[in-house]
Amino acid sequence: MKLDEAQRLAVAKWIDEGAKLSEIQNRLATEFGLKLTYMEARFLVDDLKLTPKDPEPPKVATPPETAKPLTAKPVPADEAANDLPGGKVSVSVDQITRPGAIVSGKVTFSDGQLAEWYLDQTGRLGVVPKQQGYKPSQADVQDFQMTLQQELAKLGY
Repeated sequence: MKLDEAQRLAVAKWIDEGAKLSEIQNRLATEFGLKLTYMEARFLVDDLKLTPKDPEPPKVATPPETAKPLTAKPVPADEAANDLPGGKVSVSVDQITRPGAIVSGKVTFSDGQLAEWYLDQTGRLGVVPKQQGYKPSQADVQDFQMTLQQELAKLGY
């Protein structure tokens, strides 16, 4: 397919504007009366030595920067059961997972402090306390990990 100079410039402009190949195909038909198959439009763009822009990747929401992963060491289940009384920490799992997480939810620590938790795609557990700067006790962290593990097991995670 041979295009005149004005048509070539128009196609180049459309590509610079981010038009997809199918859009170029449609605009050639509507603006110039040139009906091309998708493959012909592809060859035409290639012959003009033009490269359509790659679509922008979708933006993934990241957890807030204030979220810091907990660094407590996991305690074997038999030791944790002996050291911690049950029910100090309550954990819930969100029905709609927060963006950027595999699973997320809320936790209430034994002192009544609230926090949101999430497990990201790399397997990191993060906790975002409602009160900035709050750090749960070591016993609460261990209880939280155990309770979270039990809740996720119930849901098949």
